[in-house]
Amino acid sequence: MSDHPTLPHQKPSIYNLTEKDLTVWLTEQGEKPFRATQIWKWLYAKRVNSFSEMSDLGLSTRDLLDNHFSLSSMEEDTLQRSKDGTIKCLFKLADGNLIETVLMEHSYGLSICVTTQIGCNIGCTFCASGLLTKKRDLTAGEIVEQVCYMQKKLDLEPAKKRISHIVIMGIGEPFDNYDNVLRFIRIVNHPKGLAIGARHITVSTSGLEGKIKAFAHEGLQVNLALSLHAANNALRTRIMKLNKAIPIEKLMEAVDYYLDQTNRRITFEYILLKDVNDLESCAFDLANLILARNRLHLIHVNLIPYNPVHEFDHYKRSEPKAIHRFISTLRAQGINAVVRGEHGTDIDAACGQLRSKQLKARAAIRPVTVGIHP
Repeated sequence: MSDHPTLPHQKPSIYNLTEKDLTVWLTEQGEKPFRATQIWKWLYAKRVNSFSEMSDLGLSTRDLLDNHFSLSSMEEDTLQRSKDGTIKCLFKLADGNLIETVLMEHSYGLSICVTTQIGCNIGCTFCASGLLTKKRDLTAGEIVEQVCYMQKKLDLEPAKKRISHIVIMGIGEPFDNYDNVLRFIRIVNHPKGLAIGARHITVSTSGLEGKIKAFAHEGLQVNLALSLHAANNALRTRIMKLNKAIPIEKLMEAVDYYLDQTNRRITFEYILLKDVNDLESCAFDLANLILARNRLHLIHVNLIPYNPVHEFDHYKRSEPKAIHRFISTLRAQGINAVVRGEHGTDIDAACGQLRSKQLKARAAIRPVTVGIHP
């Protein structure tokens, strides 16, 4: 089992264990190794809420699990629904910290955006998540629980919809919590776990070049997205302080390495900020950066209209005319580019808006149900 923070008298989450971890632990306790498969079925297929529900285990085994592990290390604080059906849940962790998770419906299925850290130190000047400096990494179990909790909510609905896609794009820099994020991916992707296909999982990084290179050797079919937002150093440093330490030249070296090793597509995420990075000259800079890679078929661009954050009122959303001009410029160069659809902007659940804030006016929040609607 990997190291992870616990409070005094707090039991670790069982969701932090891979099937192999659990098998080893059970054997050390004098239990039969096959019990791990039974337990995983209860956790991920039947999605029970207590060890006592694991009826094909002996009482002594259930007690053993209950004495050593927790099935819930977080509790729901606030649930909000957007007018577009997006659901955002604010969770309180066992140590009192808060995180946010977002559930969205797309034409291709249900997607969940998970958080990987409490706070963020990357310092993107448009992003609400960075308003809280990083306090700690989440454990793999805490990330897994976000998915399981929302799936259990869906299980209670008549339609019994299933989460089919995961985007690791919530609060925090996933590659700054590399080991726990990789453990999380392997648990939810496991055929005996939530069995979410690797190609339905996307991890987003702001550009930690060493971890991008390491990720190229993990043997995963997981999608990789890079938060780029500018194609020259002066502008990117203005928008993202990380660029001071990892300039575009070093970042593109890592991108090239990843493409060479995996031959898998990478997505460049680009938030459009009015009169900052949405100029035609910026589009040509981005096009030239991509064309220099000589792999047009492996690079995709997601253009993201800026989502308002009141603390950053110096940034404005690009005008529709500017967005059209930008994407037309890219496409004219043969670059595959789309404008990403928006989800949950009205409840601060869209890209760049997550911040782990408790709502002050709880009385003003209308009750919500959990079913997902188009």
